[in-house]
Amino acid sequence: MKDIGMPELSLILVIVFIFSLISLIPAWRIARKAGYSPALGLLFVVPVVKMIVLYIFAFSDWPIERAKSDRS
Repeated sequence: MKDIGMPELSLILVIVFIFSLISLIPAWRIARKAGYSPALGLLFVVPVVKMIVLYIFAFSDWPIERAKSDRS
């Protein structure tokens, strides 16, 4: 079996970087629309942290929802 060389490793790193950027843009927008700091979307770059932040988004009360309920 052939070892992975520098060109293959570089290609893998470029692909991982591109997919990280692709997931970063929607995460940034979702965090902003939910009332969180958009910088929270930067945590989507780290794979394990991405799942934790996703669960926080899914199961917590969003600041934007709390602000709407306070107005009424």
